[in-house]
Amino acid sequence: QVQLQESGGGSVQAGGSLRVSCTVSRSWGSTYTLAWFRQAPGKGLEWVSSIYTDGGSTYYADSVKGRFTISKDNAKNTLYLQMNSLKPEDTAVYYCAAADGTRVGYNYWGQGTQVTVSS
Repeated sequence: QVQLQESGGGSVQAGGSLRVSCTVSRSWGSTYTLAWFRQAPGKGLEWVSSIYTDGGSTYYADSVKGRFTISKDNAKNTLYLQMNSLKPEDTAVYYCAAADGTRVGYNYWGQGTQVTVSS
């Protein structure tokens, strides 16, 4: 069983930066997809960004492109999301997720970390 644990959320003013981290309980395989999702108050789950462990290709939602950067540290089994130029609409609970390719969708999810951006 793979466990994911987010950290690094908090409160920041608009225009500021935060980095959230996700520690994975064991080394991820070469075919994993790692991702960040978020859920704003009263809204559904929104995909934010993904990275492939094989090759490191990255993908971003249009709403965060150019402001957020996803990265991973294989040695530390840690996924990151660097968030710059934050806006109040980025306020949400941020979740990391992992897909090991054995089924459609993401198999494993963290418990979430709150990010609050004030205007």
